[in-house]
Amino acid sequence: MALDVPYKSIPDMFLKRVAATPDREAFAHPAPDDSGPVWLTWAQVGQRAKAIAAGLRGLGIGNEDRVAILASTRIEWVLADLGVMCAGGATTTVYPTTAPEEATYIIADSGSKVLIAENAAQAAKIAGANLPTLTHVVLIDGPADPAASPPQLTLAELEEKGKKALEAEPDLIDMIVAGIKPEHLATLIYTSGTTGKPKGVELLHRGWCWQGVAQAELGLMKPDDLQYLWLPLSHSFGKSLLCGIIHVGLPTYVDGRVDKIVDMLGVIRPTLMCGAPRIFEKVYNKAVTSAQGEGGLKAKIFAWAVRVGKEKVALEQAGKPVPAWLKFRYGIAQKLVFSKLQARLGGRIRVLVSGAAPLSRDISEFFAAAGLPISEGYGLTEASAADFVNRPGALKIGTVGQPLGDLEVKIAEDGEILLRGGPVMRGYHNLPEETAAAFTEDGFLRTGDIGELDDEGYLKITDRKKDLVKTSGGKYIA
Repeated sequence: MALDVPYKSIPDMFLKRVAATPDREAFAHPAPDDSGPVWLTWAQVGQRAKAIAAGLRGLGIGNEDRVAILASTRIEWVLADLGVMCAGGATTTVYPTTAPEEATYIIADSGSKVLIAENAAQAAKIAGANLPTLTHVVLIDGPADPAASPPQLTLAELEEKGKKALEAEPDLIDMIVAGIKPEHLATLIYTSGTTGKPKGVELLHRGWCWQGVAQAELGLMKPDDLQYLWLPLSHSFGKSLLCGIIHVGLPTYVDGRVDKIVDMLGVIRPTLMCGAPRIFEKVYNKAVTSAQGEGGLKAKIFAWAVRVGKEKVALEQAGKPVPAWLKFRYGIAQKLVFSKLQARLGGRIRVLVSGAAPLSRDISEFFAAAGLPISEGYGLTEASAADFVNRPGALKIGTVGQPLGDLEVKIAEDGEILLRGGPVMRGYHNLPEETAAAFTEDGFLRTGDIGELDDEGYLKITDRKKDLVKTSGGKYIA
């Protein structure tokens, strides 16, 4: 059944969210003194995003003009991204860890007119580069250099300019948003190719709005959840989560400081967190080394609890009933061991999601045993990041779940996973030949991954296509 997407664009979805729940908490960020979260309501986020949008229009940003964001995950990234799109522009994302040469290439290739950089050090990555389309640099953390070329201003100054423009023309942004169409460019995300230059993936408003609605259908995100968002927003996984957040309207704490995650989980106490496998590996390694470090009886109790938990999970995965004696033992394991691990993650986790890289079976089984099942998913930037995921309560360990929404999937003769539907890219920026090669004749995106679907539509990734060899008999082997 076709997915019903009631929006024309992300700004359309965003302004409808602001109008529907203006006084609800939207996004939080760490207080300057790290005393806890500081919350913004949807109305406040709306005002700031509109001011940034009006400021960008004043800098000459028009429909589908690119604005690059070169910053770590923080509240200003979210506000800037929403501002760019409310101005009718498209966001070019650049990782804060990107080397100067590659950052310059991305800004040049995308034709970005404005760069929003985190600070002077990030802005310095393009110093002296030949960037004919770039007219301004906006610094999130000032001060701006009055002698810089292209001219610099701070984000606060940009917002101030935008506020003045909106005083003169209050409906400016609403009028611009009304003209943004589903097929307009929303985002350019550059994928780092293993060889050659990175390719800019053109993602449209249509696909991101599809993401928001499809994510809401899964039961992964609910309006009364509290999400901890630390993932890189330069990456398509982080970006796709913003779409779900806006459509569902769930409060989200934004803090990209990876070294602070374990400390802040106890303060924020989220119910939902998405991550890459390395975060779950860190939590697992810490739990195991702590238990082993204590030695003696405590180490034995920990090992026993994990065995009991895994035994229970194995039966559940096989669709078999858990006997009363095992339930009783699991209750003891929960009290003595697993409750402490759950408390380390804030004590309220409802859903954990893993994506961006394969999650090891061992980690998956351990978290499921500890009463913290991880919904593993799969997707690629070329299809807006979130394409398959395990639903809460219907987890199949070792798979990446079932497709989202009405995404079409088929397996080619050589085992390659092929995708078609709303979230799939328009193509690679300025690369018509690579774009043509990325699609089959009937419009399916070639993922480059090898996999198999079971009879319930769960996908298992088995290999990368480039790691396959064709035998003389015409068979593909890994």
